[in-house]
Amino acid sequence: MATRALRISHVGLRGVVGNGLTATHILDFASAFGTFLDIPVSNSPVVIGRDPRLSGLMLREGVVSALLATGHNVLDLGVVSTPVIQHTIHRLGSPGGISIGASHNEASWNALKFLGRDAAYLSTAQATELLDIYHLRKFRFAPFNQLGALATDSTSIDFYLADLSAAFDFERLRRFRVVVDCCNGTSSLLLQRLNERYGFSFILINAATDGRQFAHSPATNARTVALQLAPLIDPLKADAGFLFDVDSDRVALATDLGESVSEELVFPLIADHCLPQSDGRVVITNLSTTALIEEIALRHGGRVLRAPVGRQAAIDALSAFRPGQVALAGEGTGAIMFARFPYIYDGIVSMFTILELLAARAQPLSAILASFPRYCMLKGEVPLTTTRIPELLMSLQEDFAGGAADMSDGLRIDWPQSPDQPQRWFHVRVAQTEPIVRVICEQRGTPPHELFDSLMDHVRSFS
Repeated sequence: MATRALRISHVGLRGVVGNGLTATHILDFASAFGTFLDIPVSNSPVVIGRDPRLSGLMLREGVVSALLATGHNVLDLGVVSTPVIQHTIHRLGSPGGISIGASHNEASWNALKFLGRDAAYLSTAQATELLDIYHLRKFRFAPFNQLGALATDSTSIDFYLADLSAAFDFERLRRFRVVVDCCNGTSSLLLQRLNERYGFSFILINAATDGRQFAHSPATNARTVALQLAPLIDPLKADAGFLFDVDSDRVALATDLGESVSEELVFPLIADHCLPQSDGRVVITNLSTTALIEEIALRHGGRVLRAPVGRQAAIDALSAFRPGQVALAGEGTGAIMFARFPYIYDGIVSMFTILELLAARAQPLSAILASFPRYCMLKGEVPLTTTRIPELLMSLQEDFAGGAADMSDGLRIDWPQSPDQPQRWFHVRVAQTEPIVRVICEQRGTPPHELFDSLMDHVRSFS
């Protein structure tokens, strides 16, 4: 029998539809969110949208019903990316929104992602309040004459693209020949309109928005790029290749030489371009992101603040700074937030920023990346079949002593450069969106195979 797959956490609600995630979960969570939001004082609607997954229609019906029942007007944008939903919340001054879609998960998965009045993901405090309402089932339903109203909108992508055109010099960037793997997701809707209305010539593959089955795994990593995208670069004489997840908030790269690029390099690459142009000196990232980001930040007089993994942790970290102090925030997944786009994870903006970098440096992507110091990262995962996680982490801390330990999110241990050993670190944590334990380790110079194998054996011994 298949394992029930359902994750309820501060990140939101995520699971395999029918085998873990049910209509009841959708109704209750959306009712909790409608209760969590301020009682409506104007006609400003709660904004919703979905990715192309087949189950999105079912989830949409539950979300709409619950929000209307809690007295909120609802504006349904249809099939759009989360960044477009966030952009619309900002533009309309909406009280919040819900994005229906499971981003990097397979087609059988779906999720609800909750957005606040500022269009950002909920902070830890806000997410805790939402979870309390959900678990206590203290929903605030409106009387029959105060129910919300539903409207639809098909113009949100146009407004979003207009703001992109104001932020980037499209005339300068149109000259690049770019191949894009849309993974049957929302990026194809945006890129097709950019081709039609702004004269780009993006070469799109896997562009059909098919919600029943994706052409390949939606993961934005170097392996997927190597299998799907990189082999097309040379035959098509492209300057670069970009791979999006289904939600188009994450992106991965292929160079002009047809090389797949580690997803970990997207954030340092963008930081190297943005930091010199930004008034802010702070870069926010999580404990699992490459140490190369520290070298890049130091090069431009910046500093890195590391937070636990998870978008709510990044929002918490952002709230500690005044506007303008933070240059950008990001993850090793290819998801980046920019100061000039009110800190929204947006893969399309990341793509244009990299094209802007290529234009500014007048160098191919391969040459720019070759100039970076070499860091080698190894990643693994072990199915979560144990409740002995605290015991596992304490055991790891004892067996891998001598480094600086951080237990704010699982366990991370850092060892600085020494005469005998290169700089290296590892991070072991329970995933928020899948029932697995993630194992990541990195070393400056050569791959840390011995450390990685030892960690994987240690974690497996507890599963």
